[in-house]
Amino acid sequence: MTPTKTTKSEVEMVIRNRKTVMKDGIMTMSGIGEPSVFHALVVIFLEFFAWGLLTMPIISVLNATFPDHTFLMNGLIMGIKGILSFLSAPLIGALSDVWGRKFFLLVTVFFTCAPIPLMTINTWWFFAMISISGVFAVTFSIVFAYVADVTTEEERSRAYGLVSATFAASMVISPALGAYLMDLYGEALVVAAATAVAVLDVFFIMVAVPESLPEKVRPSGWGPAISWEQADPFAALRKVGAERTVLMLCVAVFLSYLPEAGQYSCIFVYLKLVMGFGVVQVAIFIAIVGVLSIGVQVVLGFLMRSLGAKHTIMLGLLFEMLQLMWYGFGSRTWMMWAAGVLAALGSLTYPAISAYVSVNSRADRQGVVQGMVTGVRGLCNGLGPAMFGVIFYLFHVDLNEEHVNGVPGRPEDEKYVRMVPGPPFVLGALLVICALLVAWFLPDDNQNSVGARRSPPDLRFEMERGRRVAGPLSPLMAPESAAL
Repeated sequence: MTPTKTTKSEVEMVIRNRKTVMKDGIMTMSGIGEPSVFHALVVIFLEFFAWGLLTMPIISVLNATFPDHTFLMNGLIMGIKGILSFLSAPLIGALSDVWGRKFFLLVTVFFTCAPIPLMTINTWWFFAMISISGVFAVTFSIVFAYVADVTTEEERSRAYGLVSATFAASMVISPALGAYLMDLYGEALVVAAATAVAVLDVFFIMVAVPESLPEKVRPSGWGPAISWEQADPFAALRKVGAERTVLMLCVAVFLSYLPEAGQYSCIFVYLKLVMGFGVVQVAIFIAIVGVLSIGVQVVLGFLMRSLGAKHTIMLGLLFEMLQLMWYGFGSRTWMMWAAGVLAALGSLTYPAISAYVSVNSRADRQGVVQGMVTGVRGLCNGLGPAMFGVIFYLFHVDLNEEHVNGVPGRPEDEKYVRMVPGPPFVLGALLVICALLVAWFLPDDNQNSVGARRSPPDLRFEMERGRRVAGPLSPLMAPESAAL
C-alpha cells in the first residue's frame, strides 16, 4: 500500500505546485490553488462577457460592411464558423485528454477572441477571422471536461448548471453595458474594452488556472497517436441508426435545433434591421430573455418529476414552435417581446433531452448516446445559420439602416411588412412541428432499455449545451457545441 500512497501524494504535490515547469515541450503552470469549478466559471464569464460587449457594435458593423446582403453574409459567416467547430471539436477534445486542459483552454480562448481588435482595424479581416476562429471555438467543450475532472458524478450536473448560469449572467450584463458605452463614447471604446477583457481572460488562464487532468493519467511524452475514431466528427453520427429510439431522438434534435441555431445567429440583427428595435431595446431584450431562461431552469427538475422527460421535451418543443411562429408572422414590437418569452420557456427542451438519454440508456451507453446528440447539434450549428441566411436572401429580406429609418408607407418599406416578415422562422416552426411528431413516438421514460439505471432526472442530466440554457447569443458569437 505504501507505493500507492506515495504516488497519490506526488500527484497532489504536482497539482498544488505553483511554479512554472517545462515538461515534454509544454509550458505548464500550476496556477492558484487546486483546480476547481470556480476556475472554469471565471474563464467562461470573461470570454463571453468580452463578446457580449460587442453585440450592438457587431450589428452596426455587419450592416455597414454588407448593406445589401446583411443576412446572407451573417448566415455564411456563422455557418462556416459552426461547421469548423463541428469538425475540430472531437480532435481538440481528444488532444486535451492527452496533453491537459489548461493548454487547450488557453488556445481556444486566445483564438476565439483574437478577431476582436480587428473590428476597428479592418472589418473584412474581422469577419474572415471570426469564420476561421471556428476551428478553436470549442471553449465550452474544454470547460466541461475541466469540470468533469474536478467533480464527482453526483456533483457534475449541478456544476454544469453553474457553468451555464455563469454564461447567462455574462450575456445579461454585457450587451446592455456595450450599448451604453457605444452611445456615450463610440464603437472604438467598446472594442478596446472587449479586447481588455479577453486579454484578462488569457492572463487568468496562464497565471491562475491549475491543470485539472492528473499527471498520472497523461503519457510520459506527447502521448500516443490519436486514433481517427477519436478525431472523426462523423463517428458518432454514423452510429445514430443503430437503435430505433436513438435514431428518433437524433431526428427530433436535428429538426428542432436546426432552426434554433439559425435563429440565434440572426435574431438580434433581425430585431434591429427589420423590426426597428433600438440599441437599448435589443440590449434589454437580451437581458430579459436571459433572466427568464435561468428561471426556467429552476423549475426544470419539478417539471421532469411531474411530466417525465419525454413530455417535458414535447412541452419545450411546443414553446419553441410557438416562438418561431411569432417571430415569423409578427410585425409589431410587442409580438417580438412575446416571442422572446416563449423562447425562454423553450429553453427547457435540451436539458430534458439529456435527461431522457440519461434515464433511458444503460450506464455504459451514456457517453455514446450523449455524444450522438451532441454531434447532431454541432452539425446544426453550421447548417442552421447558413439556411437562415439563404432563405432571407431568397425572400429579399435584406435591409440596411436607410430602410429601417425610411418613411412609413413607401413601397420599398411596405413590402417587408407583409404577412410573413420572417420566412426562415416560419419554415423553422414547420420543422419543429415535425420534431414534435417524432417525439410523440418516443418510448415513455425508462421503457426502451432493459437494465437501464434509473435515477432522478434532475440529478442525472448533464447540460452540455451551455448556451441553449442561457438564452440567445450575440449575432456573431459562435454557438459552441458543448457547448457555444
